[in-house]
Amino acid sequence: MAVLTVMKREFVSYFTTPVAYVFLVIFLIMQGLFTFYMGSFYDREQADLVSFFAYQPWLFLFLMPSIGMRLWAEERRAGTFELLLTLPIPLGAVVVGKYLAALMFAGLALFLTTSIWITVNWLGDPDNGVIITGYIGSFLMAASYLAIGAALSATTKNQVIAFILAVTVCFLFLVSGLPMVLDSFSGWAPDEFVLVIANLSLLSHFDNLQKGVVVLSDLVYFAAIIGLWLWINCVVIESKREAG
Repeated sequence: MAVLTVMKREFVSYFTTPVAYVFLVIFLIMQGLFTFYMGSFYDREQADLVSFFAYQPWLFLFLMPSIGMRLWAEERRAGTFELLLTLPIPLGAVVVGKYLAALMFAGLALFLTTSIWITVNWLGDPDNGVIITGYIGSFLMAASYLAIGAALSATTKNQVIAFILAVTVCFLFLVSGLPMVLDSFSGWAPDEFVLVIANLSLLSHFDNLQKGVVVLSDLVYFAAIIGLWLWINCVVIESKREAG
Protein backbone atom coordinates (compact mmCIF):
# COMPACT_ATOMS: atom_id res chain seq x y z
CA MET A 1 0.00 0.00 0.00
CA ALA A 2 2.81 2.43 0.84
CA VAL A 3 4.47 1.73 -2.51
CA LEU A 4 1.20 2.43 -4.35
CA THR A 5 0.68 5.67 -2.43
CA VAL A 6 4.13 6.97 -3.34
CA MET A 7 3.78 5.76 -6.92
CA LYS A 8 0.44 7.51 -7.40
CA ARG A 9 1.76 10.76 -5.91
CA GLU A 10 4.83 10.72 -8.12
CA PHE A 11 3.02 9.72 -11.31
CA VAL A 12 0.44 12.48 -10.95
CA SER A 13 3.22 15.00 -10.34
CA TYR A 14 4.57 14.38 -13.85
CA PHE A 15 1.46 15.95 -15.33
CA THR A 16 1.25 19.02 -13.10
CA THR A 17 3.46 20.88 -15.59
CA PRO A 18 3.57 20.88 -19.42
CA VAL A 19 6.99 19.20 -19.33
CA ALA A 20 5.52 15.68 -19.42
CA TYR A 21 3.40 16.45 -22.47
CA VAL A 22 6.33 18.05 -24.27
CA PHE A 23 8.45 15.00 -23.48
CA LEU A 24 5.83 12.61 -24.87
CA VAL A 25 5.45 14.62 -28.07
CA ILE A 26 9.21 14.84 -28.62
CA PHE A 27 9.60 11.13 -27.89
CA LEU A 28 6.93 10.15 -30.41
CA ILE A 29 8.31 12.47 -33.10
CA MET A 30 11.86 11.19 -32.65
CA GLN A 31 10.67 7.57 -32.60
CA GLY A 32 8.80 8.14 -35.86
CA LEU A 33 11.77 9.86 -37.50
CA PHE A 34 14.17 7.10 -36.48
CA THR A 35 11.79 4.39 -37.68
CA PHE A 36 10.54 5.70 -41.00
CA TYR A 37 13.31 8.02 -42.19
CA MET A 38 16.68 7.36 -40.56
CA GLY A 39 15.87 3.64 -40.50
CA SER A 40 15.10 3.66 -44.27
CA PHE A 41 11.78 1.92 -43.65
CA TYR A 42 10.35 2.72 -47.08
CA ASP A 43 13.56 1.92 -48.96
CA ARG A 44 13.70 -1.57 -47.48
CA GLU A 45 10.11 -2.26 -48.59
CA GLN A 46 9.62 -4.70 -45.73
CA ALA A 47 6.88 -4.54 -43.11
CA ASP A 48 8.70 -4.87 -39.80
CA LEU A 49 9.93 -2.76 -36.90
CA VAL A 50 13.63 -3.56 -37.21
CA SER A 51 14.51 0.11 -37.57
CA PHE A 52 12.20 1.00 -34.67
CA PHE A 53 14.04 -1.26 -32.24
CA ALA A 54 17.53 -0.75 -33.71
CA TYR A 55 17.67 2.90 -32.67
CA GLN A 56 15.81 2.51 -29.40
CA PRO A 57 18.77 1.74 -27.10
CA TRP A 58 20.45 4.96 -28.25
CA LEU A 59 17.27 7.04 -28.07
CA PHE A 60 16.53 5.71 -24.58
CA LEU A 61 20.12 6.48 -23.58
CA PHE A 62 19.17 10.16 -23.36
CA LEU A 63 15.43 10.09 -22.84
CA MET A 64 15.26 7.71 -19.88
CA PRO A 65 17.91 9.57 -17.81
CA SER A 66 15.94 12.74 -18.50
CA ILE A 67 13.00 11.11 -16.70
CA GLY A 68 15.08 9.67 -13.88
CA MET A 69 17.22 12.73 -13.17
CA ARG A 70 14.47 14.51 -11.22
CA LEU A 71 13.42 11.62 -8.98
CA TRP A 72 15.69 12.48 -6.05
CA ALA A 73 17.69 15.50 -7.22
CA GLU A 74 14.54 17.61 -7.32
CA GLU A 75 13.54 16.49 -3.82
CA ARG A 76 16.95 17.51 -2.49
CA ARG A 77 16.96 20.82 -4.36
CA ALA A 78 13.47 21.76 -3.22
CA GLY A 79 14.20 20.82 0.39
CA THR A 80 11.49 18.14 0.53
CA PHE A 81 14.00 15.30 0.76
CA GLU A 82 14.12 15.24 4.56
CA LEU A 83 10.35 15.68 4.83
CA LEU A 84 9.76 12.72 2.52
CA LEU A 85 12.01 10.47 4.60
CA THR A 86 10.28 11.42 7.85
CA LEU A 87 6.96 10.00 6.65
CA PRO A 88 5.88 6.73 8.31
CA ILE A 89 6.78 4.78 5.18
CA PRO A 90 9.69 2.32 4.81
CA LEU A 91 12.61 3.66 2.79
CA GLY A 92 12.35 0.77 0.36
CA ALA A 93 8.71 1.62 -0.35
CA VAL A 94 9.63 5.21 -1.15
CA VAL A 95 12.46 4.16 -3.48
CA VAL A 96 10.37 1.54 -5.28
CA GLY A 97 7.30 3.80 -5.44
CA LYS A 98 9.18 6.68 -7.05
CA TYR A 99 10.89 4.27 -9.44
CA LEU A 100 7.62 2.62 -10.48
CA ALA A 101 6.05 6.02 -11.16
CA ALA A 102 8.90 6.85 -13.53
CA LEU A 103 8.58 3.41 -15.11
CA MET A 104 4.83 3.93 -15.59
CA PHE A 105 5.52 7.20 -17.37
CA ALA A 106 8.13 5.54 -19.59
CA GLY A 107 5.68 2.69 -20.23
CA LEU A 108 3.04 5.22 -21.27
CA ALA A 109 5.47 6.78 -23.74
CA LEU A 110 6.29 3.34 -25.14
CA PHE A 111 2.59 2.40 -25.34
CA LEU A 112 1.86 5.48 -27.43
CA THR A 113 4.29 4.19 -30.06
CA THR A 114 1.90 1.32 -30.79
CA SER A 115 0.47 3.64 -33.45
CA ILE A 116 3.66 2.87 -35.39
CA TRP A 117 3.01 -0.85 -34.90
CA ILE A 118 -0.55 -0.41 -36.21
CA THR A 119 0.78 1.50 -39.23
CA VAL A 120 3.21 -1.31 -40.07
CA ASN A 121 0.38 -3.85 -39.87
CA TRP A 122 -1.69 -1.66 -42.18
CA LEU A 123 1.16 -1.47 -44.69
CA GLY A 124 2.03 -5.16 -44.65
CA ASP A 125 2.07 -8.43 -42.71
CA PRO A 126 4.82 -8.24 -40.06
CA ASP A 127 5.80 -10.95 -37.59
CA ASN A 128 3.90 -9.62 -34.58
CA GLY A 129 5.45 -12.19 -32.26
CA VAL A 130 8.88 -10.69 -32.89
CA ILE A 131 7.46 -7.21 -32.39
CA ILE A 132 5.94 -8.20 -29.04
CA THR A 133 9.25 -9.57 -27.74
CA GLY A 134 10.92 -6.42 -29.06
CA TYR A 135 8.53 -4.31 -26.99
CA ILE A 136 9.26 -6.47 -23.94
CA GLY A 137 12.98 -5.87 -24.51
CA SER A 138 12.39 -2.14 -24.91
CA PHE A 139 10.45 -1.98 -21.66
CA LEU A 140 13.13 -3.91 -19.79
CA MET A 141 15.85 -1.67 -21.22
CA ALA A 142 13.90 1.44 -20.20
CA ALA A 143 13.45 -0.07 -16.73
CA SER A 144 17.20 -0.68 -16.47
CA TYR A 145 18.09 2.85 -17.56
CA LEU A 146 15.61 4.29 -15.07
CA ALA A 147 16.96 2.21 -12.18
CA ILE A 148 20.44 3.52 -12.93
CA GLY A 149 19.15 7.07 -13.34
CA ALA A 150 17.19 6.94 -10.07
CA ALA A 151 20.22 5.77 -8.07
CA LEU A 152 22.47 8.45 -9.53
CA SER A 153 19.81 11.12 -9.06
CA ALA A 154 20.05 10.46 -5.32
CA THR A 155 23.74 11.41 -5.30
CA THR A 156 23.27 15.08 -6.19
CA LYS A 157 20.95 18.07 -5.92
CA ASN A 158 21.66 19.10 -9.51
CA GLN A 159 19.45 17.48 -12.16
CA VAL A 160 21.93 18.24 -14.95
CA ILE A 161 24.72 16.44 -13.08
CA ALA A 162 22.35 13.54 -12.39
CA PHE A 163 21.51 13.37 -16.10
CA ILE A 164 25.17 13.38 -17.18
CA LEU A 165 26.08 10.70 -14.63
CA ALA A 166 23.17 8.49 -15.73
CA VAL A 167 23.96 8.86 -19.44
CA THR A 168 27.62 8.03 -18.79
CA VAL A 169 26.92 4.89 -16.75
CA CYS A 170 24.16 3.71 -19.11
CA PHE A 171 26.49 4.27 -22.07
CA LEU A 172 29.16 2.10 -20.46
CA PHE A 173 26.66 -0.69 -19.88
CA LEU A 174 25.40 -0.29 -23.44
CA VAL A 175 28.72 -0.48 -25.30
CA SER A 176 30.54 -2.99 -23.10
CA GLY A 177 29.71 -5.82 -25.49
CA LEU A 178 30.74 -4.08 -28.71
CA PRO A 179 33.72 -5.63 -30.58
CA MET A 180 35.82 -2.45 -30.34
CA VAL A 181 35.47 -2.50 -26.54
CA LEU A 182 36.12 -6.22 -26.16
CA ASP A 183 39.16 -6.03 -28.45
CA SER A 184 40.72 -3.49 -26.10
CA PHE A 185 40.60 -6.11 -23.32
CA SER A 186 41.25 -9.32 -25.25
CA GLY A 187 44.93 -8.53 -25.81
CA TRP A 188 45.88 -8.63 -22.14
CA ALA A 189 42.91 -9.74 -20.02
CA PRO A 190 41.89 -13.38 -19.37
CA ASP A 191 39.11 -14.76 -21.57
CA GLU A 192 36.85 -15.14 -18.53
CA PHE A 193 37.16 -11.42 -17.77
CA VAL A 194 36.39 -10.48 -21.39
CA LEU A 195 33.32 -12.73 -21.25
CA VAL A 196 32.11 -10.98 -18.10
CA ILE A 197 32.50 -7.58 -19.78
CA ALA A 198 30.58 -8.84 -22.82
CA ASN A 199 27.77 -10.20 -20.65
CA LEU A 200 27.38 -6.83 -18.93
CA SER A 201 26.20 -5.27 -22.18
CA LEU A 202 22.59 -4.12 -22.23
CA LEU A 203 22.75 -4.15 -26.00
CA SER A 204 23.59 -7.83 -26.41
CA HIS A 205 20.73 -8.91 -24.13
CA PHE A 206 18.31 -6.53 -25.85
CA ASP A 207 19.33 -7.80 -29.30
CA ASN A 208 18.07 -11.29 -28.51
CA LEU A 209 14.63 -9.99 -27.55
CA GLN A 210 14.28 -7.67 -30.52
CA LYS A 211 15.00 -10.65 -32.78
CA GLY A 212 12.20 -12.62 -31.14
CA VAL A 213 14.46 -14.86 -29.05
CA VAL A 214 13.39 -15.09 -25.40
CA VAL A 215 16.19 -16.51 -23.25
CA LEU A 216 15.86 -16.85 -19.48
CA SER A 217 19.38 -15.52 -18.95
CA ASP A 218 18.42 -12.24 -20.64
CA LEU A 219 15.39 -11.79 -18.38
CA VAL A 220 17.50 -12.60 -15.32
CA TYR A 221 20.11 -10.09 -16.47
CA PHE A 222 17.60 -7.23 -16.68
CA ALA A 223 16.06 -8.19 -13.34
CA ALA A 224 19.52 -8.24 -11.75
CA ILE A 225 20.44 -4.82 -13.16
CA ILE A 226 17.19 -3.30 -11.93
CA GLY A 227 17.44 -4.94 -8.50
CA LEU A 228 21.09 -3.96 -8.05
CA TRP A 229 20.56 -0.30 -8.85
CA LEU A 230 17.43 -0.03 -6.72
CA TRP A 231 19.48 -1.46 -3.85
CA ILE A 232 22.21 1.10 -4.57
CA ASN A 233 19.50 3.76 -4.55
CA CYS A 234 18.42 2.66 -1.06
CA VAL A 235 22.03 2.64 0.17
CA VAL A 236 22.67 6.16 -1.15
CA ILE A 237 19.46 7.55 0.36
CA GLU A 238 20.19 5.90 3.69
CA SER A 239 23.70 7.39 3.73
CA LYS A 240 22.31 10.85 2.97
CA ARG A 241 19.76 10.50 5.76
CA GLU A 242 22.40 9.43 8.28
CA ALA A 243 24.65 12.32 7.20
CA GLY A 244 21.82 14.68 7.96
